[in-house]
Amino acid sequence: MVGEKKFSLFSMINTFILACVAVVILYPIIQIVSISFSEPSAVIQGRVYLWPIGLNFDAYLEIAKDHRIPRSYLNTILYTAVGTFINLAMTAVAAYPLSRRHLFGRKFWIIMIVLTMFINGGMIPTYLVVREVGLLNSMWALVIPNAIWTFELLIMKSFFENMSESLRESAVIDGASEYRILWSIMLPLAKPALASIGLFYFMGHWNSYFLPMIYLRDTEMYPVQVVLRDLLIKTSATETMGAEGTVALPPEAVKNAIIVVTMVPVLIIYPFAQKYFAKGVMLGAEKG
Repeated sequence: MVGEKKFSLFSMINTFILACVAVVILYPIIQIVSISFSEPSAVIQGRVYLWPIGLNFDAYLEIAKDHRIPRSYLNTILYTAVGTFINLAMTAVAAYPLSRRHLFGRKFWIIMIVLTMFINGGMIPTYLVVREVGLLNSMWALVIPNAIWTFELLIMKSFFENMSESLRESAVIDGASEYRILWSIMLPLAKPALASIGLFYFMGHWNSYFLPMIYLRDTEMYPVQVVLRDLLIKTSATETMGAEGTVALPPEAVKNAIIVVTMVPVLIIYPFAQKYFAKGVMLGAEKG
């Protein structure tokens, strides 16, 4: 019949492989969530695999009692929001002139930028620069040195290059400046590219723990990932007994609960940004 779908051997093998990959990816996430909601005795005995055994919210109540977790969570939200905004603004401002084919020295600047993907000053010189400019122990030490990521800059440049030249020519005829063209015409049309690279920037800031460990000295300024790392190192999932022989809350349950809490913003944001990834695959494609 017309329109009837045919399943080939390739499609069946492909579906099977993708299903296996999905299981491998989802199982650790499901297990983490299950452990965080399971009874302490089941967690200590290692009986939690796929589904929670019992229903227990003590791990999340324990997180609420630790003053470090709420504060570090708010720090992470602040660093991620400010950092992603600066990343997108700086990337767009840098990518637009590089997309202009008549820019003086364009090839030279592109080569210099690409070289930064393979050659960098290293951790110690970067730390010395950050220290000398007075950014240590501040949010700006995490944001300004990483204001532009090379790969995301090249993606944005490619998007601008493939946009219709007639749009810019029409704006120039109407007397618009380059800044006006960028902010009023190019950026509104570049939402798929901005959403795609924005999610990468968001994930980079949200999961960052190494840079805060280097640049931040005040523990009150630590993001949640650093606090989580400290918990993973300093605590161990050993069997402990509470008062009157009851099983106390195992550290493993608390650690998994923290992991779940850190995943929530990503799980909320990704469904809204997912539609832009399909458009991002065809960066610069336009209808006639």
